[in-house]
Amino acid sequence: MPVSSHHKSDIEIKQELQLIEAAKENPARFGVLYDKYYKSIFVFIYRRTDDEELTADITSQVFLKALINIKKYEYKGVPFSAWLFRIAFNEINMYFRKNNAQRIVSLSQNGMLQIAQEAELDENTEGIKQMMGAVKQLDALELQLIELRFFEKHSFAEVSEIVGITENNAKVKVYRILDKLKKVLSKK
Repeated sequence: MPVSSHHKSDIEIKQELQLIEAAKENPARFGVLYDKYYKSIFVFIYRRTDDEELTADITSQVFLKALINIKKYEYKGVPFSAWLFRIAFNEINMYFRKNNAQRIVSLSQNGMLQIAQEAELDENTEGIKQMMGAVKQLDALELQLIELRFFEKHSFAEVSEIVGITENNAKVKVYRILDKLKKVLSKK
């Protein structure tokens, strides 16, 4: 099972929680969190919009909402960034719903390889091509779960926080999606 690259040491967690507490007491101290996470949130959104101006707008919306709601933030064992990604996730979905626009899907070769390994499928070029076609048939939530888990390498705990489901539910859904992909590909 690939492990998320987002794991932090106890010291890093403590430092982050201190930054969050400081921002809760004084909104002017939120800037440190903004600087720390702006790029990763921007990239997360850009991967889904492929539009720099739109990404900048949604990113500023995310940080505005985070600043407004920082007092409600509670540490639940996942990094603060997962909370920000969840806000971004919701803002992106809201934008696409409101504007009836098509969401961009960034399928990386590396992510496809990981899905192939996880689902025990062919990892050759032809297998990866077929996999890309199968992934494009997934519904929006399935696609988002696959993206978060395999392309952005979030842990199941982070995926659950971002999407707003339990960690167990995230695991079950991801493995069902892998099974669905296996079935689609076995018919080819």
